Amino acid sequence: MMVELYGDERLDYLFNEELRIIQSPSVFSFSLDAVLLAHFAYLPIQKGQIVDLCTGNGVIPLLLSQRTKGTIIGVEIQERLCDMARRSVQYNGLEEQIKIIHGDIKEMPQRIGYSRYDVVTCNPPYFPAAGKEELSKNEHVAIARHEIYCTLEDVVRVSSQLLKQGGKAAFVHRPGRLLDIVMLMRQYRLEPKRLRFVYPKAGKEANMILIEGMKDASPDLKVLSPLVIYGEDNEYTEETKRILNGIISS
Repeated sequence: MMVELYGDERLDYLFNEELRIIQSPSVFSFSLDAVLLAHFAYLPIQKGQIVDLCTGNGVIPLLLSQRTKGTIIGVEIQERLCDMARRSVQYNGLEEQIKIIHGDIKEMPQRIGYSRYDVVTCNPPYFPAAGKEELSKNEHVAIARHEIYCTLEDVVRVSSQLLKQGGKAAFVHRPGRLLDIVMLMRQYRLEPKRLRFVYPKAGKEANMILIEGMKDASPDLKVLSPLVIYGEDNEYTEETKRILNGIISS
């Protein structure tokens, strides 16, 4: 399959080299947190409807497609990233499974339907809205990192609106926002069910959390074993390697 690349775009392999993705150094590229979320999230294997909010260049839908036969919608507000995601989907021959929508996540329940989906995933912007100086440095990076077009509350509310009863939402974020996330999830009827702390190294503070909630579920939070990314030799731990290579799934 041929794909047209524009400007400084390149075609990168994903970790197991079964998929390739269009990336550009001048646009926000995917990072480890997206890969960990794609591995962490519950997925129906044979069928189901999944939505990935703030999909960026489509890395999470591409990775999820390796774990489910369900249909996947990726939603991205930045037109350039949306176009890159669509071309990556086309390159990998996944047009029948993955659809990329250009738009604001806040409009999605009206556009694609309330209470219809089995799973929602989101790797949202982590930081409060940036000032003009930050935005002018690299608009694509600023929008991906900062709550310019959507807040954490928007993400949780929209996830709940999209999910059917018993559906699951999975998020990746910073530990400093854990209490905000839990409060918002409960406010919008997403009961936290699984939580995992991610550590750069043993003995360091956690720098990431993975959390999953179920719509209208009863309280029962499981805190999973910690995930440590790097060993003392500064190489990926065995579990991290298995995740990156797609050897194991949740």
